[in-house]
Amino acid sequence: MKKKAYLAILTALTLGASLFTGCGSSAASSAPASAATSQVVASGSKSMKVGLIQLTEHPSLDEIRTAVVSQLEEKAPEYGLSVEIDYQNGQNDPSTINTICQQFVADKVDLIVAIATPAAQAAVAAASPDIPVIFSAVTDPVTAGLVEDLNAPSHNVTGTSDAIPVDAIFELAKELTPDAKNFGLLYCTSEDNSASVLRDARAYLEANGCTYEEGAVAAIGDVQTAVATMVNKVDAIFVPIDNTIAMAMPAVAEIANKAGVPVYVSADTMVYDGGLAAVGINYTNLGKQTAEMALKVLSGTSANELAVETLTDKQITVNPDTAKALGVDVQRYVK
Repeated sequence: MKKKAYLAILTALTLGASLFTGCGSSAASSAPASAATSQVVASGSKSMKVGLIQLTEHPSLDEIRTAVVSQLEEKAPEYGLSVEIDYQNGQNDPSTINTICQQFVADKVDLIVAIATPAAQAAVAAASPDIPVIFSAVTDPVTAGLVEDLNAPSHNVTGTSDAIPVDAIFELAKELTPDAKNFGLLYCTSEDNSASVLRDARAYLEANGCTYEEGAVAAIGDVQTAVATMVNKVDAIFVPIDNTIAMAMPAVAEIANKAGVPVYVSADTMVYDGGLAAVGINYTNLGKQTAEMALKVLSGTSANELAVETLTDKQITVNPDTAKALGVDVQRYVK
């Protein structure tokens, strides 16, 4: 950390292994987590406190959080600010998430940054409109009830979307596996992130003469069974931005790859966990963009003045090992 900035990071420690019992729920305790403090001090700046809540531990969300913290540390002095960050992990448990957001309000933080849709919904319910909320990694903020208009947010809420180019993913699938005509759509029924992406996926497939089978699950424990059934019916599988499926992605990939069924996904981390390919965003860049919006609000700009932002630069990510196992040529995309 750079010594020109003041950054106190209160990091919630994991209370034990997280055992998922359903979409957006966990067996984790809702008791307050213990915290460790790390400080770098500089004087002469306006001090502000930020509550940072993350839905759960997952590589994509961790990447966003790391970028948010790093960007706040680096850029806060340019805005004449010193920032204290109280970071808490919701462990994918609604009760814990709500308690954390309520505590942020009781602590009178100046701003809440919420990573992932359920965390953002809880933050808005607890804090808006008295405390501004900047969300990140929310695919469809309107469907999630966070804003009514992406270009003119209200209720002191705005942020960044990780909306994905669904058409581009299926065009990549057409290129890499042209014989795939029947797709499995694997998702959790409780995730707002999945709903809007699935609408686009169905529309694309119907418009392009493809068919699809839906594999809807209600709990992470249902995922392996759903995939094992699906691989006997489809040519390829598509996974939207879905926290539940992402947590089970290694198991999804293992079953599908053994069956010779490619899995196209919506985040690079799911490719690293065994999926064949994705067209998505860079989550580090998304975190930096989120932090820049936070800094503007901390400097006095109303959140209502900042339109929801979506990254326009998309990247193709492939897994060469998965491709080799499936006999798919991805060399043109291997860096």
